[in-house]
Amino acid sequence: MDQAENLRNVIKAHNIKSVENTKVITITSGKGGVGKSNMAVNLAVQFTRMGKKVIILDADFGLANVEVMFGTLPNYNLSDVIFKGKSIRDIITEGPLGIGFISGGSGVVGLNNLKSEQITFLVHNLTLLNDLCDILIIDTGAGVSDQVMEFVLASPEVLLISTPEPSSLTDSYSLMKAMYKSDRYIEGGTNVHLVANKVTSESEGKAVYSKMLSVVQKFLGGKLDFLGCVPYDSYLEKAVRNQKVVSLEYPQSKAAKSFESLALKLLQKDDMTHYKWGVLHIFNTLLKDRA
Repeated sequence: MDQAENLRNVIKAHNIKSVENTKVITITSGKGGVGKSNMAVNLAVQFTRMGKKVIILDADFGLANVEVMFGTLPNYNLSDVIFKGKSIRDIITEGPLGIGFISGGSGVVGLNNLKSEQITFLVHNLTLLNDLCDILIIDTGAGVSDQVMEFVLASPEVLLISTPEPSSLTDSYSLMKAMYKSDRYIEGGTNVHLVANKVTSESEGKAVYSKMLSVVQKFLGGKLDFLGCVPYDSYLEKAVRNQKVVSLEYPQSKAAKSFESLALKLLQKDDMTHYKWGVLHIFNTLLKDRA
């Protein structure tokens, strides 16, 4: 029996309510340095201003961009829930505007080696997220690693961040190709939305999307939605240099307004997928036996 089957049995045995109230949005990119973590924290700020309770799960284990921009240092991470009996509430660090932040730490890496009682405890804690937040933003690592693909394949809403640079477009296509070629890809399950970052104009942003859509349709027979773009903005660059969040420091800047527009579009989408593919579905997929 693999870990995913074990998880399902735990849910059934303990009559755990699996109705998903939390909208899960995974943010990823084909390469680093394109503004992925910046997207996560700014969307979190904008969602919060719209009245939503937001938690960010930092699953980019090689970097600590989210905690740096929020100016927070987590005392615990997900592994403390799994291996040390902490409650999910205990490991949530509060950032600006009350935004919650969870450091993945080595917790996700160790999901494949859990005992039954550890899975039971983890599942009970994960269900709490449906009461603790309206939106869970997952900030993955960059590139086409197995870990990144597991989050992408498990998520109902994926924001793929790309810049106009040819290398960024190539790497974004590689990520899309890996997703479509995976034997765990479910057609119609994962909705990928392209966000063109660091563009000089809206037309350049649409050009980035057109190039990506063309190759995705031609070589993968796939789909790709265009969510919007974030322009190059000196205020954004200044905020990044100072390790700050532009939506907090310069709320009237072009970049901040773009993040606001993207957040509004995500909330307005009439898509019920996230009620079927929520928090438990994410970890169900991550628990699958990789052997």
